[in-house]
Amino acid sequence: MRDLQHGKDGSMSSNQPITYSPFAKVVGLTINSLDKEQSHCVLEVSERLLNVNGTVHGGAIYTLVDVGMGSALYAHMAENERCTTIENKINYLAAVNSGVLSCRSKVVHKTRRIAVLESEIECNGEPVARATGTFYVTQAKPD
Repeated sequence: MRDLQHGKDGSMSSNQPITYSPFAKVVGLTINSLDKEQSHCVLEVSERLLNVNGTVHGGAIYTLVDVGMGSALYAHMAENERCTTIENKINYLAAVNSGVLSCRSKVVHKTRRIAVLESEIECNGEPVARATGTFYVTQAKPD
């Protein structure tokens, strides 16, 4: 789903937080900013994101990372390109049970078909996780 528009400076245009993934909408994730330098996604911690121990489920953090990285890569792709996750590796640094998770993701290296990205996740200014990911870039299939 591509409802973001490239600006002349490479940034994505929107007057509101951007949410373009149906799954991101389900969990409440928003993309606050997106340009050639990085993406910034946020996810407010709520009861529905907690695990049986009362802390944010690792899958919620993974979702934040995956959408953040995909968004950061999006700013480097042509209109007719799509990307898919090959792998993500996350180091969980701290458990969180309240606040707003903030994920900043950037492209570290991109070739024609493969991109490597990094994400840093914080909650209230404290580190929660770090991640690296690899994505595959391909041409979109015609409609």
